[in-house]
Amino acid sequence: MSQTQVSMYCQQPFRVNQNATRLNKIPPEQQLSTGIATDYCSPETRHTVVSGPTHADIPIPLHQDELGDSPHIVGPAVTSDSHVLADYLSTVRHGSRSTPMVRPMLGGDAEPVIFTRVQPRPLGMTVDPTPPSLQLQMLEKLLEPWTDRLVDLYLSKANVCFPLLDEDSFRDQYRSARDRISPAVLACLYANSLTYWKFDPTLSPERCPDQRFAWNLACQVLYSELRHSPGISSIAASLLNVGGRPTTSMLGNGVQLGAAISLSHSLGLNRNPLPWHIPQSEKFLRMKIWWCLLIHDRWSSLAYGTPPRLRSDQSDVPLPTVEYLSANGQTSTKTQASAVFVALVGLTQLLEVFLDKVYRIKLSPSDLPVDDLEVRLGHWADTLKGDTRKVILRGTHLDSPGASNLRLAYLSTKLLLRRIELNHDKQAADAQALKIDRRYSEVRHTAEEIVSLVQELEDTQLGDFWLPVAAFTFSHTVTFLIRCALETEDDPLSLSQSPSLHLAKELLDALRQHQDRNGWDLADISLAQHTEVVDKLLTPDPADDVLPSTFLETQQQLMPEFPFMEDMFSYTNLDFLQS
Repeated sequence: MSQTQVSMYCQQPFRVNQNATRLNKIPPEQQLSTGIATDYCSPETRHTVVSGPTHADIPIPLHQDELGDSPHIVGPAVTSDSHVLADYLSTVRHGSRSTPMVRPMLGGDAEPVIFTRVQPRPLGMTVDPTPPSLQLQMLEKLLEPWTDRLVDLYLSKANVCFPLLDEDSFRDQYRSARDRISPAVLACLYANSLTYWKFDPTLSPERCPDQRFAWNLACQVLYSELRHSPGISSIAASLLNVGGRPTTSMLGNGVQLGAAISLSHSLGLNRNPLPWHIPQSEKFLRMKIWWCLLIHDRWSSLAYGTPPRLRSDQSDVPLPTVEYLSANGQTSTKTQASAVFVALVGLTQLLEVFLDKVYRIKLSPSDLPVDDLEVRLGHWADTLKGDTRKVILRGTHLDSPGASNLRLAYLSTKLLLRRIELNHDKQAADAQALKIDRRYSEVRHTAEEIVSLVQELEDTQLGDFWLPVAAFTFSHTVTFLIRCALETEDDPLSLSQSPSLHLAKELLDALRQHQDRNGWDLADISLAQHTEVVDKLLTPDPADDVLPSTFLETQQQLMPEFPFMEDMFSYTNLDFLQS
């Protein structure tokens, strides 16, 4: 293992020592790999970590030390005080533990970042044997003899599109030091990869283990690690868990995501590490985890109906580039996947502006005008190049890894834009019927793009990487189309002939086909919630010539400001749908 590699996945990384001379004496065999071994980095100002009486040129990692303590960032309110105190103590204290400080050197102008040491596990709790390790063994027994194949499957299917782990470094550590990898990372990786079992030529003929039972075990391992020894590996494990399919618990995912975000702030992942004099591998580790965390936070907000927790004005982590993600000699397929991921992060950043329109309670005159939202979305699309641009503007080149997921994410953002525009125009004091009719037409056009995307998906795209919140995009689309049909039609007969309702039916039919042929779990939520209601609306009772009063009440309740109406109102409980 390289001396500059720092362990992201290990439970007991080596200690950050008080001086550089002792750090140099650590035997190479005791220095653990991060799983993020990279040789690429943009030019940066030289920095050092102050960790004792001497200044070292060797980058000092910030991970847990051998005594089990974890780094915890010192808040900006007291950073300047701690800076002065650390400088003074470094001149008078020898042989005691110090506070790592990351600060600029040789004319650098970056603000200092200080970390202190905290004990991650409750007082009095023993270290060995670790409960997460014991629970991981149960899961591996369930999955034998396919654990190695599942790791290969995850790295080739999911990680290439959502680069949470460095493939080469993780494979090396998995082969040579598996027992030192975080049990939560391994457990959640195993469970996550089961989604791709039926699409793998080697595994598809075999009986797939019980996926729900595997997820229950993985969650136990993760919760146990969060309680016993939370660290940066716990964030990666949480993202593997939240990103798993199928989605069965929005509350559970929200709790895990909240814990991961809180832990990431404690570890300072929201700060730009490029100017720091820490191992290069740790820089890219921190940024990759932050990007993945940002994606899950924003898109879960859109899907679950909860405000996002991360704000762009509280982070200075740079946006990813293909150079950050691509290694020397990388295949063209992986380079394309990297470009897709870069575009997804850019779209995720833009989504914050749209979500602010949805969730802000107190409006101010300085708020961004609604018309500017479409301009911003167009500007983002104009920044794209090559095949990624064609994915967005034409809906082609969907064979690239992650391209179908990116296309759906773009269309869901566009549908959210149409919702915001429609609600804004309907609530305007000078609302014009012609303008509102045009908004309904734009809604149907965007929904039709989503329907066409789903209809044209082939087995390759169905088995590709998808964010689990994509399932809610389909559900929101059907809900919005039903709303449009209710608002534009006056009687059951005209409602049954509504173009919006027929689009909803086409989407459900396409999802049903994918579910029947490939067991596509992303279709489950929409089919379960909307199949019955759409069928009943399309086959009205000939004896009815007006909409029942309950129907009209429903029409009013389907016009909130937020995009998760089915979570607030259950169609199946409507009186007019009960036979």
